[in-house]
Amino acid sequence: MSETVADAPSVEIGRRAAGRAETRMLIDGELVSAASGEQFDNLSPATGSVLGVTSDAGAEDMDRAIGAARRAFDDSDWSTNRGLRQRTLLQLQEAIEAESEDLREELIAEVGCPAMTTQNAQLDWPLADALRYPARLIDEFEWERRLDGGGLFGDRNARTVVKEAVGVVAAITPSNFPIEVILNKLGPALAAGNTVVLKPDPNTPWNATRLGRLIAERTDIPAGVVNVVPTASNEVAGLLGADPRVDMVSFTGSTAVGRHLMRVGADTMKRTFLELGGKSAMIVLDDANPGHVIPGAIGACVHAGQACAANTRMLVHRSLFDEAVANVTMAFAGVPVGDPALPSTLVGPLISAAQKQRVLDAIDGARRDGAEIVVGGGVPDGLADHLRGGHFVAPTVIVGADPKSSIAQDEVFGPVLVLIPFDDDGEAVRIANDSAFGLAGAVVSKSADRAMAVARRIRTGAIGVNGGMYYGADAPFGGFKNSGVGRQCGIEGFAQYTETKTIGWRLPRQG
Repeated sequence: MSETVADAPSVEIGRRAAGRAETRMLIDGELVSAASGEQFDNLSPATGSVLGVTSDAGAEDMDRAIGAARRAFDDSDWSTNRGLRQRTLLQLQEAIEAESEDLREELIAEVGCPAMTTQNAQLDWPLADALRYPARLIDEFEWERRLDGGGLFGDRNARTVVKEAVGVVAAITPSNFPIEVILNKLGPALAAGNTVVLKPDPNTPWNATRLGRLIAERTDIPAGVVNVVPTASNEVAGLLGADPRVDMVSFTGSTAVGRHLMRVGADTMKRTFLELGGKSAMIVLDDANPGHVIPGAIGACVHAGQACAANTRMLVHRSLFDEAVANVTMAFAGVPVGDPALPSTLVGPLISAAQKQRVLDAIDGARRDGAEIVVGGGVPDGLADHLRGGHFVAPTVIVGADPKSSIAQDEVFGPVLVLIPFDDDGEAVRIANDSAFGLAGAVVSKSADRAMAVARRIRTGAIGVNGGMYYGADAPFGGFKNSGVGRQCGIEGFAQYTETKTIGWRLPRQG
């Protein structure tokens, strides 16, 4: 019997997710609807249909959330009670684990991420250690250190350097890997003693509101310490950047929005952590096995290319270029595209109709600039009936693009890979570094030493050598140049949620 639309995997998962979704906000310890009663639709990227609704915060709700976070920081012992912070983070870990399979389906439904990606960066990886690692750091972090003596005019001084929380953190998160980013912001921010106002992307709100419910119902996190405030209004979201009661903005998203937040926050001298866009280069040296580059190339397609760290430029030595193009073209033509709920799907939908159009416009721009689209370049053929309203773009390989052209310089955020030849290692480094971005990258060579030497010359925040993995809660991640300011994860990511205070006092003179 043929499958009906109603029985289609993504439709069924969407129905189940909608039935379990949390539509309320978390403000000052209470699960509440928007004061105005307004809601916004949560749409399925795979089908284009409405999954359900979410409370749409207005200015009044955001003001209340900021005020609650401010009071919780100023008037409670949260920032100084390390034992409470550690215990409640582990409570939240246990609560998420108890609902992990519901959360998995929720991500597939609202993010449109292929089911296989929830077994790694979309869910399982961050669930493993994004909260556990910072909870452990509460015991291991050097909160205080004593400096050697010294003094002026014969006096003896003692000095202590103290690390303490920044204050109220506005966490603004994206739609592409929402729970991964949320947990990797909440974990260190809370472990360091801050309070948080979380503003999730309106395209993917339910995973965040679920966390709000778990915090309210399953943990002893005090009221106001975490507030979850979804809104479809950029104006309301912008209050987080301008409000003087917010001490820090932690943002993951586009470079354009990151710049805007820096400008808005300048008036109140806000601390900013910005994890922004990328145009990462995978460099294939002349001694590499061309067949071994296919997995790296396919990485540009995972989750429909909606990954800031994806290697979307492949720089290949000219002696291997034709073979690499043939191999990559064949691989892209065979990538499974379709229903994200199916275990075999690698490329699902883009998050919205607007993003789909931006990707198609970028491909058309490459054509106008004289590049050749060797595979893909449009909407994929053969989509199932229930996916016809979804936001799909076929995996696309482009050659013949000038390294300085828009398609080779601008972040596309779709399943698009540009292949560029080079003649020697120095030219590869120059092309890779000739970018406004510097987030990630890769180098492939039979010689680990040679690959490492090239990797050290690339101006980027993370790089993989011969398939090496740089991701982990203990590994700092972030970018150079327009790819951001600061680091997520690791000791560096934990420390950025702290302020530094130096205390000096005069000791009695001896004798």
